[in-house]
Amino acid sequence: MKKILLKLSPNTQPVPFNHLHELTKRLHRWLGPENDLHDGLSLYSFGWLRGGTARKVALSFPTGATWQISFYDEEATSKLLMGIINSPELFYGMRVYEVQELPAPAFGEQYRFLADGPIVARQVRPDGTREYLLHDAPAADIALTATLRHKLEKAGLSSDGVSVYFDRSFLTPQQKLVEIKGIRHKGSICPVVVEGSPEAVEFAWLVGAGELTGSGFGALNL
Repeated sequence: MKKILLKLSPNTQPVPFNHLHELTKRLHRWLGPENDLHDGLSLYSFGWLRGGTARKVALSFPTGATWQISFYDEEATSKLLMGIINSPELFYGMRVYEVQELPAPAFGEQYRFLADGPIVARQVRPDGTREYLLHDAPAADIALTATLRHKLEKAGLSSDGVSVYFDRSFLTPQQKLVEIKGIRHKGSICPVVVEGSPEAVEFAWLVGAGELTGSGFGALNL
């Protein structure tokens, strides 16, 4: 159970705004061909690159960037670190030059987390399609809670008393539409409150909130 912070050198080529799928691709390359994280439930999360400036057609990171990645599985963390050591290049001239482990706080039974990427909540419609639920929809809390409980059970942990809900007192929530491989995903950049055992709260800090955490959505920050 670890969250790590990567420090990246400045880019030498423009970074496209729509680069989330490239981060996912690089992450799996670092993990190696024999990782089983491509499919199934994602017990890990990663945030967005921080430190960028928007230009007319792309992003620039003149002083470098930071990137947070976290795994529930210790073995996956070890594979990632080995992959970075062997090949520290990210993309567009950016390289990893430092890795820091972020120690877990002593969580209690409730914590308000900031979003390190859009949080995706969805529910299934009667016709089988999925409806995206934003921060102002009460049903979003039900979906977020169900997703975290499912992940806890998948990890063999108790989901008793666990709940996740958007902090609707937050004054400046944002909606974000992100396209990945031709599919548009709608998420909310808004803090969430996680309640449950201290172990469950720490688990959420690592695996994120909502769906698609293995694709750059739902990572949580302190």
